[in-house]
Amino acid sequence: MDPQTIINFDNHPIIDQDFRSACRGTLNRDGVLVLPNFLRTEAIGTVLQEGNTLRPQAYFCRQEHTVYLSPPSSDFPADHPRNRMVISSKGCITDDVVPRRSPLRFLYNDDTFKDFLCEVLNEKALYPYADPLSSINLHYADPGQELGWHFDNSAFAITLMIQQPERGGDFEYVGNMRDADRQEMNFEGVEKVLNGEIPANQLNMNAGALVLFRGRNAIHRVSPVEGQRTRMLVVLAYNAKSGISLEETARMTFYGRLS
Repeated sequence: MDPQTIINFDNHPIIDQDFRSACRGTLNRDGVLVLPNFLRTEAIGTVLQEGNTLRPQAYFCRQEHTVYLSPPSSDFPADHPRNRMVISSKGCITDDVVPRRSPLRFLYNDDTFKDFLCEVLNEKALYPYADPLSSINLHYADPGQELGWHFDNSAFAITLMIQQPERGGDFEYVGNMRDADRQEMNFEGVEKVLNGEIPANQLNMNAGALVLFRGRNAIHRVSPVEGQRTRMLVVLAYNAKSGISLEETARMTFYGRLS
């Protein structure tokens, strides 16, 4: 499969050094990079059809969790920002279910695409997860479903919007809300976000958009989906080191199985 049948090279010449440098500069400055219409229309249609066909195999779950994605701590009261619970609900198709000839699998493994990501993310190399579930995930958010406010544990996230909902399902974030490396959790700021006292930035992601996001120190959420159309989003997950598997507890939580 030719990458030019998947990627819109006319708008996003990912082999061009100036384009790569501009993308890296935007990500470093803003903590987020949105490349609209990154996927060609035909590729979007193929993935959407795959998603609709595979939906019966998706694992749907509803979870309560803290903003910090860690168990509540007895060092703080239940209503403290460290322990306040939010709700996340979604469905997920795992890597082992994605068809072998899917455009997603070709894009994920394509050397040109990975070279582009490495340069923009300032990573030496990117590797798939060692477990069979975690590398490519397709997420479904039906009406009423959402992702609660949280920080990511990973240094970066790579997503592709496949289908926008009719309303809602907005990606919202507030940057520089903590410094995880220094263990500065900014409980006061987090409380203001949870109380709706700080306005959030909102990303405009059309179908086919590629988004690179640094969410380790930026608090973010996906607002509840409204209307009748399901929000469909692909997560392309890589590691900076080879041989890494997602922890078993995380796999059970997100996928409902280990293999």
